[in-house]
Amino acid sequence: MNDLDDIKEKLRQFAQARDWDQFHSPKNLSMALAGEAGELLELFQWLTEEQSRNLTQKQSRAVEEEMADIFLYLLRLADKLSVDLLESAKNKMTINEQKYPASKVKGSSKKYTEY
Repeated sequence: MNDLDDIKEKLRQFAQARDWDQFHSPKNLSMALAGEAGELLELFQWLTEEQSRNLTQKQSRAVEEEMADIFLYLLRLADKLSVDLLESAKNKMTINEQKYPASKVKGSSKKYTEY
């Protein structure tokens, strides 16, 4: 068992102890995940590029907490759908390397459909 599996198990126990598993459908978890992503976006809303790179300690702590919420909801959703997040991430990186070969896209922010 690795750290990710440990957290997954703790999330299961957390939900079970509160009888919240009944609310943890993929639909509800994906909506909660989007809500937390929105809260993360809100922390950066109206900041300049420079301010977003130089957060105060208070801002950094708030960002850290929202990122943890996003991670936990994503992990719980993956658990419910039997998705191996680490394997899926590795596969997606391979796909992205093929979509965005460095020789073609270096220094460009264009989407793969634009070149």
